[in-house]
Amino acid sequence: MMLTPVDHETLRPLLPQFRGALSDYPLALKVFDRVTAVIPDGDLMTLSTDERHRADGVELCRQFGFGILDVDPKSHFTWDGQNVATRMEPSVLIHEVGHYQLAAPERRAVLDFGLGCGPESGKREEADAVQTLFCPERDVEEALCSLLGILWEAELGHPAILAFLEQNWMEGGANLQNVGHFKKIVRWLRDMELIDDGGRPTRNLRSEGDDTFFARWFADNS
Repeated sequence: MMLTPVDHETLRPLLPQFRGALSDYPLALKVFDRVTAVIPDGDLMTLSTDERHRADGVELCRQFGFGILDVDPKSHFTWDGQNVATRMEPSVLIHEVGHYQLAAPERRAVLDFGLGCGPESGKREEADAVQTLFCPERDVEEALCSLLGILWEAELGHPAILAFLEQNWMEGGANLQNVGHFKKIVRWLRDMELIDDGGRPTRNLRSEGDDTFFARWFADNS
């Protein structure tokens, strides 16, 4: 959920400020440019509900081998371990691909990826019962999934900036902490080969288990 409302007047100076703060990291610049390539006219606070975008998201899920359920996740799960519920905003659907790629192998076939009940899922007790990843590790994985999903939106030609704003990547503007977090996420996505040297998403999957993965993340202060 977007913390601070953003309109075109607010966004206009933010973009060059944030981009300028990435000048020492070319890959982060490429990622940022991909995310901000399409800026729609009008409302910047509402995710796309374009059925063409949803169809693109469904097809991307199929390409990753997801079963497709034409149901609202409120009556099911967002991800039931094999199938994705598709009656949701395209951005949210594509975000599930990021979750699939970034989940530890042992959680990939677990309800809602073992993260507990997602905000769209309706069967809270069942999803929470199999949760194995908690904060702060869960927040780390969510951030990685967020940017990877946004890059898939950009790859599909969707207005990825909307999810970028909605998921608060520019909250706080170009301050050191915010920019540093963005750079670290980009670097880790590249190190896992989940994005390429041009900042485009790949179809690779994370192979490392949770114990070593998060130990390395929290030890990485660079």
